[in-house]
Amino acid sequence: MSDLHSINEAINKKAGRKLIPSILVGLALLGIIFSTIAFVPILFGLFVLIAVLLALHELSAAFNARELKVNFTHLSIATTAVIASSWFAGLPGLAISIVASIIGLLLLQLLNGTTGFVKSATATTFALMYPGFISGFIFLLARSGDGFAYISLLVIAVGLNDTFAYLTGVLIGKHPMAPKISPKKTWEGFIGGLIFAATGSAFAFNCLLDQELWVGALAGVIGALAATTGDLIESAIKRDLSLKDMGTLLPGHGGMLDRLDAALITAPVFWCIIELIKRFG
Repeated sequence: MSDLHSINEAINKKAGRKLIPSILVGLALLGIIFSTIAFVPILFGLFVLIAVLLALHELSAAFNARELKVNFTHLSIATTAVIASSWFAGLPGLAISIVASIIGLLLLQLLNGTTGFVKSATATTFALMYPGFISGFIFLLARSGDGFAYISLLVIAVGLNDTFAYLTGVLIGKHPMAPKISPKKTWEGFIGGLIFAATGSAFAFNCLLDQELWVGALAGVIGALAATTGDLIESAIKRDLSLKDMGTLLPGHGGMLDRLDAALITAPVFWCIIELIKRFG
């Protein structure tokens, strides 16, 4: 037992997070995602909406702590409107609602006067777009008649990339990928995540969408690149705001935004891939 404890502690130290809680939380989230999207899609939408609002709250609190004044109440209402529009009205609803929300939020910012307007308006717009607007593509994927397949493909690509980038990095990672942004991310981990994401996506696209293996593999490679970009974007935000994690809500993961970062960037990329397959595949 002491040997297992020592091994676990060594892994935790190198990975920068606790392994066992991370696995348990990840499995719980996967259970909720697959069960809701399979049997009660509206509950999936509600679950993701709550997750996005929690991530938005974390980001808003971090901004306000650094004198980037944003109003969480206004942002949460606008984000909910954007997400609801994407669920009920598809891409046109997402496009119209994001434009209306930006105009409305900027108008509300004007009521506070001109002092600090540019900083506050920029932070507010950023918070609406990330995580709000781009999460709308998760809902565009889910609302389709093939929503289970599309969300499964997204989860498989992001999950495999995240899991095996983490494991490969812990086991053999030696060469930092972006030391100034995310010191523990390595090139070995990136390659490991990319290989498993491509392999898993190849079979997933073949089974769920009846696509050739190479189509799924290419989607997996693109998805791994997008997921890694999502990780780095969120790491850059934390670095700029002098934070280790965006929150402490999820043991072993940090905050909700720490868990959503890869999926947020990968969702619009996969939406584009699936739309291309629909039209030309």
